[in-house]
Amino acid sequence: MTRCLCLVQQDQTPEAKRAQLQQGLQRFSEGAFGQAADITWISVPAGSGFTAAAPSTSSIVSFTADQPIEQDERVSLLGELCDLWMQETGCSLAEIVAVISDPRAV
Repeated sequence: MTRCLCLVQQDQTPEAKRAQLQQGLQRFSEGAFGQAADITWISVPAGSGFTAAAPSTSSIVSFTADQPIEQDERVSLLGELCDLWMQETGCSLAEIVAVISDPRAV
């Protein structure tokens, strides 16, 4: 399984929307990495996240690949991931922090 962490602002992604995101993230993971995603959701409590001294509307979505990814492929996958997130949430590109990291060396 591919690890995926989604950090969102509380009440920003209602349960119905989160279910759609979860399905989209699973499809993304299977297409990009050939395996299902193990998705962990973290909600930042209201009033705890700020951007430029205002309540944050940003989300972080982070995947850890099971093998190193070439930079041009990473750029393409990040674009696909951001498009998915924007389509499902209605947020702008400026509100997404997307990460696809290589596995940690042991």
